[in-house]
Amino acid sequence: MDKANATREIAKLRTEIERHNRLYYFEAKPEISDLEFDKLLERLIALEREFPELLAPDSPSQRVGGGITREFPTVEHREPMLSLSNTYSIGEVDEFRARVEKLVEAEGGGAPEYVAELKYDGVAVSLLYRDGLLVRGSTRGDGRRGDEITANLRTIPSIPLRLDSPAGALFDPALSGEIEVRGEVYMRKDDFERLNEDRPEEERFANPRNATAGTLKLQDSAEVARRRMSFIAYYLKGRGGEAPTHLRRLEKLKGLGFMTGETARLCREMSEIVEFIGEWSEKRWTLPYETDGVVLKLNEVALWDRLGATAKSPRWAIAYKYPAQQAKTVLNRVVFQVGRLGTITPVAELEPVKLAGSTVSRSTLHNFDEIERLGVRVGDRVMIEKSGEVIPKVVGVVLEERPDETFGIEAPSECPVCGARLERPEGEVSWYCPNEEDCPAQKRGRILHYASRNALDIQNLGESLVAQLVDRGLVNDAGDLYKLTQAELASLDRMAAKSARNVLDALEKSKTQSYARLLFALGIRHVGAATARELAHACPSIDRLRDTSEEDLAAVPDIGPVIAESISDFFAKPWARAMLEKLSEAGLPMQAEAGKALVNNNFEGQSVIFTGGLERHDRNRAAELVRERGGRVVTSVSKKTTLVVAGKDAGSKLEKALKLGLKVVDEEGFEAMLS
Repeated sequence: MDKANATREIAKLRTEIERHNRLYYFEAKPEISDLEFDKLLERLIALEREFPELLAPDSPSQRVGGGITREFPTVEHREPMLSLSNTYSIGEVDEFRARVEKLVEAEGGGAPEYVAELKYDGVAVSLLYRDGLLVRGSTRGDGRRGDEITANLRTIPSIPLRLDSPAGALFDPALSGEIEVRGEVYMRKDDFERLNEDRPEEERFANPRNATAGTLKLQDSAEVARRRMSFIAYYLKGRGGEAPTHLRRLEKLKGLGFMTGETARLCREMSEIVEFIGEWSEKRWTLPYETDGVVLKLNEVALWDRLGATAKSPRWAIAYKYPAQQAKTVLNRVVFQVGRLGTITPVAELEPVKLAGSTVSRSTLHNFDEIERLGVRVGDRVMIEKSGEVIPKVVGVVLEERPDETFGIEAPSECPVCGARLERPEGEVSWYCPNEEDCPAQKRGRILHYASRNALDIQNLGESLVAQLVDRGLVNDAGDLYKLTQAELASLDRMAAKSARNVLDALEKSKTQSYARLLFALGIRHVGAATARELAHACPSIDRLRDTSEEDLAAVPDIGPVIAESISDFFAKPWARAMLEKLSEAGLPMQAEAGKALVNNNFEGQSVIFTGGLERHDRNRAAELVRERGGRVVTSVSKKTTLVVAGKDAGSKLEKALKLGLKVVDEEGFEAMLS
């Protein structure tokens, strides 16, 4: 292809990709699948590599992320990013309003107007544009200084890489100079659920805000790009942003290409503020993202500087936070689900009740020890709430309203799916179905785990499709996936030739994943993603892992006798050996690639454990930094542990480390050791 044709195709691809980004993130009306979108992006990247002179800083290809950022430089905010005063009381909101009116009156102003907006439950960031182009993005930090995370923020499709200009002009003089935009990075509910479903239980995030905060700390921007996040803007300052009112500035932000939520309302009386708070207490649950309150700001921006701020918060704004959402309902009966490892989980079927914007009719009871702890019985009136406003759970029994007739909840004796007699291993809280090879529920669970994002990341292989494949006898294990034909897939419900082709393409792509991810995908009991990485390092091929004795496996850091026994049991199962043979024939990675060169050997011979919250890195990245320097990361404190990195609110692990006399450093000490 010559340069002229490449220029035309690149321009067309960029327009098309940005159109689909807007359809997905702004309008929630996607027209194509993720796989089709990825193909458009891959074509654009290929052309820009072939013609590097055509690459532009605002190309959609710059959103896919790239290399590792070794550290986040600290930058100073042009103006402090103060946090808002919070209240749960309407009365305190009225006190705020009265206080502001007195201050405004003292300044010689008239009756103030307010703008009521929803409070987005995310992470505040600042964006700096120079001549319309994004040049820097940073976290709030301590309010005066934050971490520069531009590479991560560039991956968010709803953050414009170049500000929109009127009538498509290449350059708008009104955008010259520097413009600052502030807002909230957040994760949509569906993207959060997808992210958590694909993570092992021990690595799941509690709520979308935690997931967002952890993702923004990642130093691999390519991984940030894979975790879909969004941005909503609520602050504009700089040339082109000097509208006299906050409401006008929100309109201007929208014109520049930002999402603003479109819920802001001008309020002149306290009754209008109360009405807005009451209206959105229920309506907010219909939104695709989490909100936890209402922000009230003075509309006249000139008054912001005149009213000033306390040491922590501005005097011209306040945040009203909604109280935790709970509901009372009746537990009608308990059913039992079967997991991929045969675990029997009791699930409460409830009298449908409205909670946090949705109707809840089911809730997990976890296990029979939890049932005993709660003292819950069938027929009880129970209190439920949503953990992280996502997952409903039973939190208590309303004993004073217990009816005369209730029934105890007993563990079943047989598997509810295959009928096998259940077993409860000594010392464990759960019952298990021992029919690993033939129980349809376990087959489905293992295949879904194999295809999950943190495992082999096989897109388009969802619950409905997997259920059909297993129920029709087309697939018994992960190895059978690679023998599927397009005709077999196209014959299934809600499938067609194109959908079938997408699944086959995703299966082919899964063969390029790492050996460590394959070990995790196999679903060996007790082997999470971190343990799989340790195993891949200690036993760099499936054959070597299979032939290593339990005693030698138990000696591997972070493994121990329980996991070693589980690995040995897995390789002893005929169905597991048959599956591995199929995977090998299909071309899956049965051994590790040559190891990367170490950054340095600062942690050589050390066994490191992290406890408490880290500010600069998430746990996965901090562990990777240790491995890149020759160390190992463990998950429990013992005499063999050589270093404990204690972050914010470190708990029992730190106490145990101090009792054992182990070396302990804070996060600053850890950073110093890295270099």
